[in-house]
Amino acid sequence: MKAMKMTPNSFTFSFLLKCFESFEAFKDGMVIHGDILKMGLGSGIFVQNILLDFYAKCGGNLGFALRVFEEMHERDVVSWNSMIAAYMARGEIQSALGLFEMMPERNAVTWNSVLSGLSKAGNMRLASSVFERMPERNEIVWNSMISGYLQMGNLEAARSIFNQMPQKTVVSWTALISGYVTVGDIKSARSVFDQMPVKNVVSWNAMIAGYVHSHMFDEALSVFQEMLIDGKYKPDQTTLVSILSACSHLGSLEHGKWIHSYIKKNKLDLSVPLGNALIDMFSKCGDVENAKAVFRNMPNKCIITWTSMVSGLAFNGQCREALDLFDRMCLEKIKPDDIIFITVLSACTHGGLVEQGKRVFDQMVLQFDIKPRIEHYGCMVDLLGRAGRLEEAVSFIKSMHLKPNDVIWAILLNSCLIHGKADLLESLKQKILGLEPSNPGHLTLLSNLSASKRQWAYFSSFRVALRQQGIEKNPGCSSIQVGNIMHEFLAGDTRHDQGKEIYSILYRLNRHLKVLFDSPMCCENLTNFTTGF
Repeated sequence: MKAMKMTPNSFTFSFLLKCFESFEAFKDGMVIHGDILKMGLGSGIFVQNILLDFYAKCGGNLGFALRVFEEMHERDVVSWNSMIAAYMARGEIQSALGLFEMMPERNAVTWNSVLSGLSKAGNMRLASSVFERMPERNEIVWNSMISGYLQMGNLEAARSIFNQMPQKTVVSWTALISGYVTVGDIKSARSVFDQMPVKNVVSWNAMIAGYVHSHMFDEALSVFQEMLIDGKYKPDQTTLVSILSACSHLGSLEHGKWIHSYIKKNKLDLSVPLGNALIDMFSKCGDVENAKAVFRNMPNKCIITWTSMVSGLAFNGQCREALDLFDRMCLEKIKPDDIIFITVLSACTHGGLVEQGKRVFDQMVLQFDIKPRIEHYGCMVDLLGRAGRLEEAVSFIKSMHLKPNDVIWAILLNSCLIHGKADLLESLKQKILGLEPSNPGHLTLLSNLSASKRQWAYFSSFRVALRQQGIEKNPGCSSIQVGNIMHEFLAGDTRHDQGKEIYSILYRLNRHLKVLFDSPMCCENLTNFTTGF
């Protein structure tokens, strides 16, 4: 434009500054500012407001913006609003309020900016004061007040504001649902959801995510089915990521495959979060081939993608493949983080890959300069302990830069039990009792140790301690999907309608295995269960 000797006007500079604002090109903007002054356009309020807005959003501090504001011979409401919004964005509440009180006139944008800024900052006392002074209240300020109170965890105040709203919007309803979900009151969240006159995809997502967050996975699937039946809004990627998480926890491969088909049928982009969720679901449901296919087809991957796939391979017993994939990741110059090293070390532990595990640990520390966490140390102790290299495990613990916790000692104790290292057992027992005497898992481990050594007095004391303190080890849980019904079982569960038949089959299988492998496994417990029906 300059080369063609065409004269720019204020609109030209407005477009240029807006463009530089998008790219945060601060120095380029200053050059344009110089051109504006050279051409004598710097005194117009329109251009000055554009400059003020540019410096407020692109400057490292508000010095340039404040200088433009103070040098303005004439200011309109836009000038004041820009400066107030800039102060609020940087958390300079008092400066923003000072300008607010000095304003000759205010509009809805002014009130919205101040009240939203105070709510986001968590200053609900001042926000409430501004709210009461407002001549007119619009949807934005009502929702800002609700969100502010919810952010502070004050559900009672949020509900009070919600009840006062003359016209409740879908945003207000959804904000309240999310607030109840955050504090764990899923029952109230569902009550609000059911009362909504109109729902959108965000409302459905909030309720589904709430159930997933509360580990009520069957209910999450049920709401998802309601959403499909309702048909007014199609599930988006956020919906599908939440539902895939529910499928993962339930081990529901059938539902997970349906979601995968839905994604392909509707030609949804395989985004990084969605791809990661699919890999996690297929891996946890035992379908590692489909997990690999999703991994291969993902156009973009992040470190979580690689971690999910490495974890999925290890989870399904393909520990060497998990290690190979990690090595491939390193060759592709993707920098690993501390989380993936925990995953890889766990794979080495479960695959019995001792030397490879030691190599990975050294690689983490020496090549990638990642400081080991207690979880990394725990994996290494477990790796060495399972391989029977207990002296090496003890030396490794002594070399740790962190103080070993009760988990480290419990891992080593368990390895001693497996490999019959009686000389280490007593000292380890004392260390564990000194660190965490009430941990039910450790007390159970110690009682089993005492029983194995026929130290019945110690065995009884540990069991009595468990009972007296009301401590119970969480029972093991498993689930299986038959048709469209998910069946869940706890260890020693007798509540299932077909429990007698199930235990009868288990009893026969146990006897069959005992004959085949000459196992010393006792059928006594199963006999007790079958006769209990």
